[in-house]
Amino acid sequence: MTDAVLSSVLERPEPGIAVLRLNRPDRLNALEVPGVRLIHAQLDEVARDHSVRVLIVTGEGKGFCAGLDLRAMQEGGAASRTVREHDELQTLFANLALRLRSLEPAVIAAVNGVAVGAGMAMTLAADIRLAASTASFHIGAVKIGITAGECGISYHLPRLVGASRAFEVMLTGRPVAADEALRIGLVADVVEPAQLMDRAFACAHQILGNSPYATRHTKRLMWANLDAPSLQAAIELENHAQVLGLMTEDFHEATSAFAQKRKPVFTGR
Repeated sequence: MTDAVLSSVLERPEPGIAVLRLNRPDRLNALEVPGVRLIHAQLDEVARDHSVRVLIVTGEGKGFCAGLDLRAMQEGGAASRTVREHDELQTLFANLALRLRSLEPAVIAAVNGVAVGAGMAMTLAADIRLAASTASFHIGAVKIGITAGECGISYHLPRLVGASRAFEVMLTGRPVAADEALRIGLVADVVEPAQLMDRAFACAHQILGNSPYATRHTKRLMWANLDAPSLQAAIELENHAQVLGLMTEDFHEATSAFAQKRKPVFTGR
């Protein structure tokens, strides 16, 4: 097997849940082109499998993802690449954020260690971020002569922590440790490393306890309304989704279960 085949693994540990595990622990799961192409193919697989309702993204070993593998890039002749080749490389990496955002399943980033550059961008594109106490978030690009705005970071970070904090973190390039990430709202919870995946699965089970329509459209509404031009526009989108939801069998099952004081059994219809 090649390193590209092993660089990330897609698992289905139980019904409704998939786990994408970055798997280059000796390189802190740094990304190189073959590995990024593999991740794209694995995300395609998740998108095609409508039984998957939650995707957990995590890293093997001590790192979540160290971003672009600079050593591999230099060994691959980065200095001689054309503008077009650099643009294609940047687009390939940046599209990871777009792909995660566009997935119908809820995406949970279980950040087990350092998340740098494109690795940090992947966590920001997730719907929910959970961190181990050993995790930290780094915007590495500003430290190496390029901009901190890469792979959607300049879009997501100010929306998650506010523009003032985002400016400070992005211009200085300083790391954000797990405890600060929790304090500023970058992550939803911080747990000990050994408990991280249990916490991620507990969150996934809570999501699976709701109807597929409810979680799928809640994700769409949240991301769409972060960019809503007005309250009126946001409410109109909400109203549309609610009216359609009232027509689902799962809504009627939920109301019957409530009246009968039992747990609803959702079918996705």
